[in-house]
Amino acid sequence: MIEIFQKGGPVMYPLLACSLIALTVIIERILFWLREDIRRDQGLVDRILALCQTGHWEDVKKSIGGSKDFVIRILVAGILHRDFSMIKAMESAAADEVKRMNRYMAVLDTMITVAPLLGIFGTVIGIINSFDLLGATGIEDPQAVTAGIAQALITTATGLGIAILSVFPYNYFNSRVTLAVMAIEKYATSLEIVYEKLTQGFCDEEGGTK
Repeated sequence: MIEIFQKGGPVMYPLLACSLIALTVIIERILFWLREDIRRDQGLVDRILALCQTGHWEDVKKSIGGSKDFVIRILVAGILHRDFSMIKAMESAAADEVKRMNRYMAVLDTMITVAPLLGIFGTVIGIINSFDLLGATGIEDPQAVTAGIAQALITTATGLGIAILSVFPYNYFNSRVTLAVMAIEKYATSLEIVYEKLTQGFCDEEGGTK
């Protein structure tokens, strides 16, 4: 590997940097989603919605117990601001959660785009050097020219390799964000419906009493 790296020329150094950045982001995002999976508590989400149906807000506060489930955090934001603007409160909390889920994804996307371009750039430089050598030596030493072209292609192969190995986790992380957004929309809508039914029932009771 060291020999191949040295043969690739100076462009291999920025390619190495791209690979290290991409690997760091991939590892960080894997750990992030593993942590989020551990923190998910579907039973607690269902219990909170059940308590909201009866308007037991104090019991909801007690049930949360410092939960780090992102869905619960969004529901809590809506519950705390239910008397003002539940929907906007949940939208704001959801935007923060989605931003956290998309952290460093732009960096990974940039590495996927830049790595092949750097590889082609290195190849072009290598071919230019090979033609310079061909112009200086003529066809007396064709092996030196072909060897130079072969070395130049190393950067293209390296850049493509980095992009190919990075695009799979990139798409996986994007799919996880999409699924998380769908879950957020599902339970936020459920809370909104539950609260509207509760307030409507309360208004009906008030009207009946009057």
